[in-house]
Amino acid sequence: METVPPKSVTQLLQTVAGGDRQAAAELLPVVYAELRKLAKSRLAKLSPGQTLQATALVHEAYLKLIGDADPGWENRGHFFAAAARAMRDILVDQARRKASLKRGGDLRRVEVGEVELTVDAGTEDLVALDAALTRLEQEDERKAQIVNLRYFAGLEREEIAAALGVTTRTIDREWRYIIARLHKELSVGSREAPDLENHARGSQP
Repeated sequence: METVPPKSVTQLLQTVAGGDRQAAAELLPVVYAELRKLAKSRLAKLSPGQTLQATALVHEAYLKLIGDADPGWENRGHFFAAAARAMRDILVDQARRKASLKRGGDLRRVEVGEVELTVDAGTEDLVALDAALTRLEQEDERKAQIVNLRYFAGLEREEIAAALGVTTRTIDREWRYIIARLHKELSVGSREAPDLENHARGSQP
């Protein structure tokens, strides 16, 4: 897929903000394709064994697609929501592929297009987190969006509040609930729940 010009992406974001569900559906594949392309390009320049930070790619994709045509925080929030969802899908697909190969004992050459990204979670933990977030989305979509924006897009609490149109106090209150809920769901046996609290922006608090 060819990269959509920044002006087109900005217009798409404005249409999404107006409540156009079709525009929202069109935004996700555009962002997904750009993230995959950036990951492939960056991976080719890394030394063997190195991985890419997902949140860095999200922010690079924003600059690449939007450029100087900053649409403001309300519309910017829609971009990061789409990017966080796309990054989550890419990472979870990668985790499932690794788990499948591990179970099957298969050895095969991994193409550069099958990008190696990283967040602070193991393969099984990431798949479990995705399942937990899917359940949370069915009950409270905004809480799931908060996790997506913080964990997969690396936004700070102030940025998340602005993107979702709520106060930082609301984000803090809901984040405490989210952490408690996901920790309970994901801490099974000796497995550690992903460190959602300290992951944002390169695992900084």
